[in-house]
Amino acid sequence: MDRMDGAGRPGRAGLLRLARLRWSGRPGWPGWLRLPRTRRGRRLAVQGAMALCVLGLLPATWLFVTTDSKIGTTADAPRARVAMVFGAGLWEGEPSPYLAHRLDAAADLYRAGRIEVVLVTGDNSREEYDEPDAMRAYLKKHGVPDRRIVSDYAGFDTWDSCVRAKKIFGVDRAVLISQGFHIRRAVALCDAAGVSSYGVGVDAVHDATWYYGGAREIFAAGKAALDATLHPAPRFLGPRERGVERALASGR
Repeated sequence: MDRMDGAGRPGRAGLLRLARLRWSGRPGWPGWLRLPRTRRGRRLAVQGAMALCVLGLLPATWLFVTTDSKIGTTADAPRARVAMVFGAGLWEGEPSPYLAHRLDAAADLYRAGRIEVVLVTGDNSREEYDEPDAMRAYLKKHGVPDRRIVSDYAGFDTWDSCVRAKKIFGVDRAVLISQGFHIRRAVALCDAAGVSSYGVGVDAVHDATWYYGGAREIFAAGKAALDATLHPAPRFLGPRERGVERALASGR
């Protein structure tokens, strides 16, 4: 068949030849996308890709190995004076379903006498978005006295929350509450920040948010490893607060 049609455009044979040229790695593709031409080159390329995959999974493996004995359910949680609940978003000013599950677990532990104070840590970087106050209101509705709730308004991420729990609120030991896909990272980072931790992974519906959270953790594990190694300063530290100390002294 002709390689050009009557209008001067590539015919069928010309299009097939052009496709073969492109997929064969000849000029037309960026250099980094071209397959090596030699067998040894292709083998090295595959080995390099495998090495990158292994390196990418190392932080996640570190999280599983270092926290495996420190994760359980509300029934397994040891008695502790303080529980930390990490923010997980608001829906129209109310805790999201994921956050509500975390708060429910904290309320259960308080009613069972397994914890004394709940430290709620979340984002209040904007006037119209206040995770800690929404978390406080929810806990009060579910039987936790206001005097037993302490708010951290600068828990912008997990590392910041852990560092602030130690340096600002004087927490040395805590039960951490979050979903299963996040709790290992929380335990590892709080341990690195000096807070001896046990993680309660609460149940969650395996919806799109759950799958997104699980996938996100693979990448977040890399940042967690860097945070645990480098100990960066949180976005906002501020002066020491006595909220946890006063709450513990207030009595049930």
